Amino acid sequence: MLSLTELAPQFAQVRQRSLAICQHLAPEDFVVQPVVDVSPAKWHLAHTTWFWELFVLQKYLPVYAIFHDDFSYFFNSYYETVGKRVLRADRGNMTRPTTEQVKQYRAHVDEHLPRLWELARQWPAEPRASLAQLVALGLHHEQQHQELLVTDLKYILGHNPLLPQVPLVPEGLPPTPAGPLRWLAGLAGVQSIGFAGPGFCFDNELGRHRVFLEPYQIANRLVTNGEYLAFMQAGGYGHFAHWLADGWDWVRAYQVQAPLYWHQVDGQWHAYDPATGLQPLDLAAPVAHVSFYEADAYARWCGARLPTEAEWETAAPELNWGARWEWTNSAYLPYPGFNPAPGAVGEYNGKFMVNQMVLRGASVATPPGHSRASYRNFFPPDKRWQYTGIRLAKS
Repeated sequence: MLSLTELAPQFAQVRQRSLAICQHLAPEDFVVQPVVDVSPAKWHLAHTTWFWELFVLQKYLPVYAIFHDDFSYFFNSYYETVGKRVLRADRGNMTRPTTEQVKQYRAHVDEHLPRLWELARQWPAEPRASLAQLVALGLHHEQQHQELLVTDLKYILGHNPLLPQVPLVPEGLPPTPAGPLRWLAGLAGVQSIGFAGPGFCFDNELGRHRVFLEPYQIANRLVTNGEYLAFMQAGGYGHFAHWLADGWDWVRAYQVQAPLYWHQVDGQWHAYDPATGLQPLDLAAPVAHVSFYEADAYARWCGARLPTEAEWETAAPELNWGARWEWTNSAYLPYPGFNPAPGAVGEYNGKFMVNQMVLRGASVATPPGHSRASYRNFFPPDKRWQYTGIRLAKS
């Protein structure tokens, strides 16, 4: 774990990156919430600031005066321990406080935290280490919201009839060439998975433990747009045999016919991305914005399957990963010996361990340095507004 002295410079960089994602937005872009899964940009900027104020400044900085009495109610996400909050579906109804007030809130908190770093220099080792652990969590929490900020804004902009071109990712998107698909032999037998340190991890990565893996193979790369298009052209969305029962119900209920952000224009498929607007589909790029149901159906259609999270993690050193979050065939469950931390921080991961599937890797929206091979992302199987993709496996 990094010391407080090492973490303090990172704080300014992480906080600035959140604002950089929003630098090309118009005022109206900050407030929209088209569906319950997507939060307004203004809310993300405020919630991450609330996290620093509530969990760090109010706990550790003497005589800190909170910015506004109502902001904890407005910008708490799901922490039952710290009180009532605005319903998630109502975040887009909050035209007030204004975006300008939220930016003032960020400036207020950012001004006080360096004072805390300076004060903590005089503390004994134990409380200084406890603060450093909380600061590391706060940095990774904000980075998680930076990824959500990018993908939520893509959903907002991608459902605007104008399909506007608004760059969001400060680093730019890396190239995504696709070579031939090759099958790699995974490590079979008794293997160990879970975080092994040193450094930061979330609590759901802890409890490194042994698993037994039968012999398997895993694809060296992700499924491409062109390969997924072949599934569509073969009637993949129209035949129940490829789909889990829940997935088939989902396809019929929502009339799903293609990945999210795909549009057919004059008989040709296009895809929307904020950086480029609507462009002809890049057949060599890895497919994105597919649900677990779609990923599983594609794998069945081509005679393969999705890897388990244990298979993925043990194979990770041999894989080229990071362009898309990769669906696994593993339910999101606690590792052996998992125990949530006491208090509000313990609500971070454990209470979501039901009705979710694990994703591994990272995506083009993930902040640099935020992910690792043991990182366990998780979403319900029907969600696809994140940069979710497909890697195949075979027994």
